[in-house]
Amino acid sequence: MTMHLLPPMFSTTGKSKGKHKFRTAAHAQRARMNEESWEELQKRWGIEADEKKKQRGLKAPVLQAKPAPYRRDTGPRIASLETTGAQCVRPPEKVYTGENMLGISVLHKSNAVPVFRQEDAIDISKMRRG
Repeated sequence: MTMHLLPPMFSTTGKSKGKHKFRTAAHAQRARMNEESWEELQKRWGIEADEKKKQRGLKAPVLQAKPAPYRRDTGPRIASLETTGAQCVRPPEKVYTGENMLGISVLHKSNAVPVFRQEDAIDISKMRRG
C-alpha cells in the first residue's frame, strides 16, 4: 500500500515529538537522574556514543560513484539477412467466386455475416429471438 492512499493521520511528515512533558516534577527529576546515571555508566565503561559514531564515520572509505559508460556494449555485430533485391508486390485480392452464398447480413451493429442458407437468414432477421 502506498502512502498517497492512506489518510492524513498516517503521514510521516511533521512527526517531531517536540519537548517532552512530565506529569509531575518528581517524574522530571527521576528522568534527569536516570539520564545522568546512564551517561556516567557510559563514561565508566569507555563508551562515548557520539565520539564512537564520529570515529566510525571517519574510518569508513569514501564512496566513489562509478562513471556510467557512454555506450553499452552491443557484442559481436551480426549481419542482416541477404535478400535478392526483388520488389515486393501486393497479393491478389480475395474474391468469393462460388454460388453457395446467398448474401451478407448484419447480425449486430456493424457485424457482417455471410448467409449460406435460408434458415440462417431468417434466424439473423429475428436476432435469435425465436
